[in-house]
Amino acid sequence: MTHNLKKTFAILLLAIFGSTILYNCEPDPDSLGEQLFINDGVNGNETSYDIIAYNINNHDSIRSDASKLISEQNAQGGFTAVGILGAFTEGQFGGQKASYITQLRMNQDNFDFSGPNAKVDSVVLVIKAPNYITDSVKAPGAYDKQDFPVGNEKIAVSIDKKTYPVYKYGKIGGKYNSMTLNVHEVTTFLDANNKDFTRSNVNVSTGQLLGSAVFDGTVSSISITKKSDNTSVFTSSNDFRMKLDKDFFQTKIIDKKGMPELQNTANFIRYFRGLRISVSETDRYLFQFLPNNMELIMYYKYDKTDNGAVTRPQTSLNFKLGSENIHIGQYTYDRTGSAVSSAIAGSSEINGDSKLFAQGMGGPSIGIKIPEDAVNKLKSLYQKDKTGIVSARIRMYVDPLSWENKHSVLRDRQFTILPIDEKGKEGELISNDFTPDFLAGFPLYNLNEKPVYYDFVVTKTVKDIIENAKENKPLLVNLGSFVRTSTGAAFGAKYTTRAFDMNRVILTGTDKLNANRIQLKVTYGTKK
Repeated sequence: MTHNLKKTFAILLLAIFGSTILYNCEPDPDSLGEQLFINDGVNGNETSYDIIAYNINNHDSIRSDASKLISEQNAQGGFTAVGILGAFTEGQFGGQKASYITQLRMNQDNFDFSGPNAKVDSVVLVIKAPNYITDSVKAPGAYDKQDFPVGNEKIAVSIDKKTYPVYKYGKIGGKYNSMTLNVHEVTTFLDANNKDFTRSNVNVSTGQLLGSAVFDGTVSSISITKKSDNTSVFTSSNDFRMKLDKDFFQTKIIDKKGMPELQNTANFIRYFRGLRISVSETDRYLFQFLPNNMELIMYYKYDKTDNGAVTRPQTSLNFKLGSENIHIGQYTYDRTGSAVSSAIAGSSEINGDSKLFAQGMGGPSIGIKIPEDAVNKLKSLYQKDKTGIVSARIRMYVDPLSWENKHSVLRDRQFTILPIDEKGKEGELISNDFTPDFLAGFPLYNLNEKPVYYDFVVTKTVKDIIENAKENKPLLVNLGSFVRTSTGAAFGAKYTTRAFDMNRVILTGTDKLNANRIQLKVTYGTKK
């Protein structure tokens, strides 16, 4: 399509790319920039070029340790950690289960449990979810309870409880709302120096089942206050609480008082090696939780002597489950009979694939190559016809026949695009920096909702190849987003949310019979 671009493209450049491109162009008429538009006008064209896109098999493995389960950096320099639990099965990508493995630590070496004759009353694991406030919040109002236990007393309290849905991906509603969470003791030593304990397909041995509970897809915020003076007895926010085996903790922890197992952290993490949280079901949903905000609280009583009188007050011990421990998102897959298994088996980097499968959490990625014949055509236009590239984008349609917008909100689906710089020793693709477009401040992509397609911005990438003979590197497209700092800047090219991104999608590939196949769309101007 041809337009008169004397005014139109100058406005387009300003609106989309800002003044950086417009006012940093060389005066040479062969340069790609504003000077093409400020004289007697130009003719503009949009041309589509077929490109190669293919599925990348990541062997259902991804680095998912504590350094990768992060969504953002806060102002204090720490990170918000996000983990995934659950199970979900569908025909295109098969079955997926997400479990979580963590070390735990005592909050004090050689702990004396406040006094003699300590006995466990109860043990509670608290799983906290991100604070997603939605219209589905249930707040029935406060109610009174006359015999609420506080220490050795029972008192009158007022209880205010609000219930929130967790952020889910998968089957939702009816029988699918509930699934069983299980907590097992880990019996494999989680060695921080062993790289196996950084990967999502890690194998660990488990011992005793410490507790099970039915999770209904919601978390609660609770405030309990005394009726007598309105002072706070208990508060919690956005959590799910489950009881664990108190006899196990009596034997494993309190009965080891004064022994080498509790002497220091090094001894303890070899003795009590960790916890594994998993689900029993295979087809429900995946949901997010906050690993560093988890709590493991052991309530116990002990003998306290005052002036010859012995009492047994209740106190508690909070184990450390935060960022100083090894954390691993453990993901397992059953691809039997799935569409993705066939697509990956027949994938071709040379000819491309007709359907492109992308999935977070170690699932497949998408590779993209701009063929040399397309590069040569653009170079010829640049050198011979004095063309100036206004924009270049890779358009990728969601396959309407096999996917469209299933299982999640469309705008929750996010992508990253990076140049592939090299392959690692084990075949892992390595990207050392962002695309030139992202570094220049351009958006990664633009979303069109009807029909659903993504325009990945590669203007500067293509201009560098054409103008400056930069290497035509293949590009890597993944689900997830870049981890951001407190100021909104991307933390680094190697830091994305892919390790816990629950999304998956099927896009149209390189089938030449498909009008909506993946293509490079270049808009350029030619001097009259």
